[in-house]
Amino acid sequence: MAEVFTGIGLTVRRGTTLLLDDVNWSVAEGEHWVVIGPNGAGKTTLLSILAGRMFPTSGLIEVLGEELGATDLAELRTRIGWASSGELIDLPPGESVANVVMTGAQAVAGRWIEEYDPADELRRDSLLAAWNLTHLADRTFGTLSEGERKRCLIARSLMADPELLLLDEPGAGLDLAGREDLVQRLERLAEDSMAPGLVLITHHVEEIPPGFTHALVIAEGRVIAGGPISTVLTAATLSSAFKLPITVTHESGRFFARRART
Repeated sequence: MAEVFTGIGLTVRRGTTLLLDDVNWSVAEGEHWVVIGPNGAGKTTLLSILAGRMFPTSGLIEVLGEELGATDLAELRTRIGWASSGELIDLPPGESVANVVMTGAQAVAGRWIEEYDPADELRRDSLLAAWNLTHLADRTFGTLSEGERKRCLIARSLMADPELLLLDEPGAGLDLAGREDLVQRLERLAEDSMAPGLVLITHHVEEIPPGFTHALVIAEGRVIAGGPISTVLTAATLSSAFKLPITVTHESGRFFARRART
């Protein structure tokens, strides 16, 4: 099975602080990963390296068969979908939802003079429908609710038909209904045989959709465990990562965690 991503000895230093410490991780085609750990664990730093938006201080990394530091990053980034709350800073709040999604095809932050063909318009309309955004197409991005914005960002990240999709805490800030709607939509995406490789960052096991196959647990910049999701998301592993006694249950394809009674 071909590898989508391989990282060996990934280390990121900022002054005397280690954000990542000798991380080894690989993702193969057909695998859908969740990366979980406490605040400050290094999750977003790791995803930024995977997206080609940050270089490690040391270590080797290949993404989609290209070695970072020896390839055209602009071209590589067109093959990687990225949905993060940090992207909100760059998107014009007065842009229509339809244009926010459409401009994902060329990875630009607003509709200017670039041209799109009928195939782009068909894909945009398909994504608007798939992520329940059709009725919002003419609304401005800045007027959307948190859940609507998250769905819009994911639709935008899929516009270029990426080979790898990176989702940085898509459930953050959502209420219960919004979270469950998002989990259901991501479950459908994971079940699609034509879906790209998926990597999802979260703090909460309850946000992991069924259909995700593997998990990486990190804490303090180090890997605690990684592999098939059912063998990694255990009480012992999560208790070690979060430094708290935790119980983990699994029901109908979903994981649930809570503090263990002592």
